[in-house]
Amino acid sequence: MTEIDPITLAVLTGRMEQIADEMDATLFRSAFNPIIAEAHDASHGLYHAETGDTLVQGKSGLPIFVGVMAFAVKAVIEKAAERGELNDGDVWIFNDAHIGGTHLSDMRLVRPYFRDGKLFCYLASVGHWHDVGGNVPGNYNPAATEAFQEAFVLPPVRLVRAGEVQPDIIDIIMRNTRLPQSATGDLNGQMNALDLGVRRLDSVLDEYGAETVAAALDAMGRRAETLMRAELSALPDGRWEAGDFLDNDGITDTPLPIRVALEIKGDRMVLDFEGTAPVTQGPVNIALPTAVATAYVAIKHIFPSLPANAGVMRPIEVRIPEGSLLAAEFPKPTGGYTETILRMIDVIFAAAAQAAPERVVANAYGTINALSIAGRRSDGSPWVMFSFYGGGHGGSSDSDGLNHGNAPISTATIPPLEILEAAYPVMFRQWALRPDSAGAGRHRGGLGAIYEIEVLEENGAEAFLFGERGRFAPKGVAGGGDAALNVFSFEQADGWHHPPLASKMRGIRLDGGHSVRLETPGGGGYGPASERPPEAVARDVAAGYLSAEAATASYGAGWKEVAR
Repeated sequence: MTEIDPITLAVLTGRMEQIADEMDATLFRSAFNPIIAEAHDASHGLYHAETGDTLVQGKSGLPIFVGVMAFAVKAVIEKAAERGELNDGDVWIFNDAHIGGTHLSDMRLVRPYFRDGKLFCYLASVGHWHDVGGNVPGNYNPAATEAFQEAFVLPPVRLVRAGEVQPDIIDIIMRNTRLPQSATGDLNGQMNALDLGVRRLDSVLDEYGAETVAAALDAMGRRAETLMRAELSALPDGRWEAGDFLDNDGITDTPLPIRVALEIKGDRMVLDFEGTAPVTQGPVNIALPTAVATAYVAIKHIFPSLPANAGVMRPIEVRIPEGSLLAAEFPKPTGGYTETILRMIDVIFAAAAQAAPERVVANAYGTINALSIAGRRSDGSPWVMFSFYGGGHGGSSDSDGLNHGNAPISTATIPPLEILEAAYPVMFRQWALRPDSAGAGRHRGGLGAIYEIEVLEENGAEAFLFGERGRFAPKGVAGGGDAALNVFSFEQADGWHHPPLASKMRGIRLDGGHSVRLETPGGGGYGPASERPPEAVARDVAAGYLSAEAATASYGAGWKEVAR
């Protein structure tokens, strides 16, 4: 392997990261559906030619894809080897979550990159498509008991063969979506992002040569591993355990434990999820690639300065129990993967807080509240509004938690109400911070939000909710208090109602003028509430973040003297 000097390495690191960032930006600007265009639920990267390991990932995409896309590329490597053919100009496409991670809404495109007739690396793009068939518009089906009820399942197939697009594959895909125009736009955006990546790679390799660039990519992985080992060595040796629960699986109203034991020995870490609930009938299962990738996301939060590549995970062993809901096999449903990986991150943070509390934050709100509202317009055309919603982040050793942020599995943004109202026949009656929703503490959690959405279409609509934290509140750490529970309600002719399973429900019929309402959790508190300065409590009351009653209940009456 060619030796590379530090300056060249730094320059090439920036150049390679820029390629992935430009691919992200290309898709975000060209995608048709707001989940990609506005919320940035997508990602791009470069991957190892032999192992599929992540070499570089764009900084604007979802961190969860760093790990899972490596599995996706490996799946293509294996499929191409099985077929005995891999061509320059090929593009493979699939959404099978059990081999590529996450869920069936995420469409993956993988393209081999050749240099002088030799495979150099892979480029990949993943984006959350608006609708991929299945029983429920938007694909979050809380009552699914198998993958076929969630979406159309596409195994790895060649979309482009040696530069020639295969129209039959496109026809099959577009016949299996309620929104073919949106899907076509997203597919073209992903294809264009890959084309851009090829052009940018050509430019870098023309300038530096394949050997030098390959040496830089190898050095980037080794550097990430060295930094990770140094971070672990600075922490105390020991074993710490934590656990939490999912409300239910959407079918049976039984809590599901998620448990982890975090062990550090020298420059190595083990994350062992023994004791986690077995595979469930409902769609809160996740596939093994997703579980491993989630561990990576949590580690990146705890050690934020580390590079985003596979080298970070080399000193870390992730043990996922066979038969658990973290290692589901096809065709078990995985549509609600977001809720389960959020709980995995929560328990990893809770365990790490016992070893190094200054490095972690309290639990964030812990659910994306995947809400689909779908119907037909007066002209008969279908519409599907799918979005996710924000809540409070946990307090930290340095500050209060963020009010109304997005889930810590991503760098995505919450689609603006102006975009949603412009695209769909709905109106937001309310979009506001939720008072008294944050966990108390020396540094309180951030506030959750209140969203109330009215259906304007006279034909009405159906709503589908896939959420969590309706029964088990986000936890504080280091003595901090828990946040408020998630509350969902929907309007009918006889008034407001709540789902029997608290956080999940399908087939909610809404007449024109009726609404749904989400009251999302805040974040957990950090440190004892008794240590919060009275001035800070009074300031929260004055801002409307806390009611006077809640302030006194959580912090005592001392704040009233300051408020005077």
